[in-house]
Amino acid sequence: MEMSMAASHATGKNLSDAIFGASAAAKAATAKFGAEKVTNATIGAIIDEQEKLACIPTMEKVFRSLPMTDMIDYAPIAGLPDYLDAVQGLTFADQKPDGYTAAVATAGGTGAVHHAIANYSEVGDEVLTSDWYWGPYSALCREGGRKLATYQLFDEQQNFNISAFKEKVSTLLGKQNSLLIIINTPAHNPTGYSLSEDDWAQVLDVCKAEAKKGDKKVSILVDVAYIDYAGEKNEARKFMKQFGGLPDNILIMFAFSMSKGYTMYGQRTGAIIGLSASKAVIDEFAQIVKFSSRATWSNINRGAMTVLTKIQQDATLLAQFEKEREELYQTIRKRGAIFMEEAAACKLNALPYKAGFFISIPATDPGAVCDKLHDDLIFAVPLKMGVRIAVCAVPIAKMRGMAEKIKKAYDAIK
Repeated sequence: MEMSMAASHATGKNLSDAIFGASAAAKAATAKFGAEKVTNATIGAIIDEQEKLACIPTMEKVFRSLPMTDMIDYAPIAGLPDYLDAVQGLTFADQKPDGYTAAVATAGGTGAVHHAIANYSEVGDEVLTSDWYWGPYSALCREGGRKLATYQLFDEQQNFNISAFKEKVSTLLGKQNSLLIIINTPAHNPTGYSLSEDDWAQVLDVCKAEAKKGDKKVSILVDVAYIDYAGEKNEARKFMKQFGGLPDNILIMFAFSMSKGYTMYGQRTGAIIGLSASKAVIDEFAQIVKFSSRATWSNINRGAMTVLTKIQQDATLLAQFEKEREELYQTIRKRGAIFMEEAAACKLNALPYKAGFFISIPATDPGAVCDKLHDDLIFAVPLKMGVRIAVCAVPIAKMRGMAEKIKKAYDAIK
C-alpha cells in the first residue's frame, strides 16, 4: 500500500470534473478541425454569436475605470456595506418578503453554498437537493463532512415531484434534528427548470408541517445564480413573497452570484442572504457566516463589489447595463427555443426547459452518447443521469439541427 500523509478524512479525494474534461476535448477538436466545424456545448458561460466570451460592456467600462486602490485594497470581512445593501435589493427586487434580512459577501455563489452547509447542517448529516444537480454541491458536502441526499426532481409527467420531495424530507427529519435543503431555481442548472409559485407553495407546506413538530429545524438555500436570465425580474422573483411570516424554525437563505449576471465569472464575487421572521435568527446568521468567511478566504474581491455598487447607484449606468444584459438574455432565450422546438419535432426527450444556461436530456449511458456526438464534432457534458447542453455557449447558427443530431446519437447508442 502506498504511503499517505493525509488526514483520514482527506484520503481518497480526487477531483474529476466531467465539465472540464468535455471542454478540453472540444478545444482539442477546435485546434484540429477549426472552430467553424466544432459545436462546443460544454461551456457554462455566455458565448456570443461570434463565439467569443461575452462581456457586458457597461460592466467592463466601470471595471476599467476603478482607481488602483479599489482593485488592491482589503475589503471588510463581511463585504462593503453599500454592496451588501445592493445585493439584497438585487436579490428581491420588488418582491421582498416580510421578515428580517442580512447579507454577507462570499467568494462567488459557491462560497454561499459553502457557508450554508458549514453553518446550517450538522457534521455527518445529509443535505438534500434534487437528483439533477450542480456537481459541486456533492463535493462541498463531502469537504465539510456531510453527505448529499437527493429526491427525484420530475414525476412521470415531467412536473415537479412534490411527492418525492415530501417523502425524502420526512425520511431525513426522521433521523436528523435539522435539514438543509438546496433548491437551485429559477433557471436550474443543469435542466433549465424553474419551480412555479404553486411548486413553492407545496414545498413550503411540507417544510411547515415538519416545523410544527417543534424540535425540528429546516433551512432552505435558494441558489439564484441564474436568476438574471430567467425572465422579467419581478416575475422571476414572485415566488419570494411566500417566504414572509414563516415559523422561526424555518430559515430561508439565498446564494447570490455576480458570475453570470455581471459576466464576472473569474472575479469570484457573491453573497449569502438570510431571511427569517426572527431577528435573533438573523443576528446569529450574520455573525456565524461572517466568522466562516474569516476562517475560509478572509475577505473577497473589493473591485468587483465596487463595480456592482457603482452601477446600482448611477441611474444612467444602470439603465444601459440592464439593456445590454437583456440583449444577452434574449439571445440565450432564442437558442433555447430553437433547441426545444426541434427536440419536440424529432421526439428527443429533453427535460422541461424554462430559462437559463442549460438543457438536459436523460440518458442511460451519457458518456456513450457524448462520445457518439463527437462524430459530428458536437461536444456536450455527460452527467450522471443524462447529457447537458449549454445553450448559453452555442450560437444560433449551430443550434439549428443540433437536437436532431443528438437524437440520432441516442438512437445509435440504443
